[in-house]
Amino acid sequence: MQKFTILICLLLGLNCMLAQEINSDLLVVKNRLDSIQGFEANMELNVDISFINMPTKYAAIKYQKDTPMEFESEDFIMIPKRGLDFSMQELFRYPFITVDRGSEEEEGVILKKINIIPTDKKADFALATLWLDTNLKRIEMSEINTKKDGTFTVSMEYNSSQAIMPSEVIISFEIEKIKLPIQYLAKDVDVDRKEMRNQDVKTGRIILKIDNYKIDYK
Repeated sequence: MQKFTILICLLLGLNCMLAQEINSDLLVVKNRLDSIQGFEANMELNVDISFINMPTKYAAIKYQKDTPMEFESEDFIMIPKRGLDFSMQELFRYPFITVDRGSEEEEGVILKKINIIPTDKKADFALATLWLDTNLKRIEMSEINTKKDGTFTVSMEYNSSQAIMPSEVIISFEIEKIKLPIQYLAKDVDVDRKEMRNQDVKTGRIILKIDNYKIDYK
C-alpha cells in the first residue's frame, strides 16, 4: 500500500511538471522579444468608434525593457491602457503555464494557437490566447481576457518577413466593459454623447500604424 501511494505521488508530480512546461514555439517568440532592450518609432493613431469623431493623431513611441511604453505628442497626451502594449511584456511578467490549442488558418497562413494562464495572482489578466506564426517566429494576433477591463483582441501586421515588431496594430474592444481603452486629451475631438448613451453594445477599434523603428538589441 505504501509503495502504491508513493507511485501515485510520483505520477501526480510528473503530471504537474508537464503542465508547467512552457510551449517551445512560444519560448522562441518570447526570446526574440526579450532580445529587444528598447526602441523608438513614429506612430499614426486613428480611432474607429461610431460616436467619436477624432482626426488622425501622430506621436512618437519610446520603449525600454521592463518599463511601460511611452507615447509623446504635441497634439495630445495619451496614457497607455489595455491592449496598447504590443511588446507583450505584461503577458510574460509573472509565471505562467501554456496550453496548446492546435492550429488555425488565418488568411491562408497556418497559425499555432496557444493559451497563456498566469499562475501568479499579481497578473492582471485571467487568460490570454496567442496565434503564432511559427515559421516567422512572431505573434500575429492575441486575445487578452483581463480581470477588470473586459477582453481585447489585438491583430498585428508586419512590413517584412524578418520583422518582430508590427507596422500596424488593430485593437478591438467593448467600451461598455472598459469605458475607454485610453485616456487622452486631444484637439478637435467630438463626442456624440446621445449616440453613446443609446447604443446597446459600444464597440470600437484603435488603429495604430508604426514606422521608422530604431531598435536596440542585446
